[in-house]
Amino acid sequence: MKINLLSCDAQRPDRRAIAKCIVEISTGIDGGLANEFTDILLEGDPVDIELDDKNTGSALRALRKLDIDYEIVE
Repeated sequence: MKINLLSCDAQRPDRRAIAKCIVEISTGIDGGLANEFTDILLEGDPVDIELDDKNTGSALRALRKLDIDYEIVE
């Protein structure tokens, strides 16, 4: 499943936690790329990632817990 990470609404976003979450829920993204995606997201630009289909429910819950807005692409 593909999703767009749209924005992070947390007052004080935790960059490390966001990057770690991206690595854990996505397929084919390592720590360095996750850090870049986190910076892009926190600057206000959307990020497109591919989720592992096995744990989409827990992945979406983890994003909501970090106050990350997303939209499901497919």
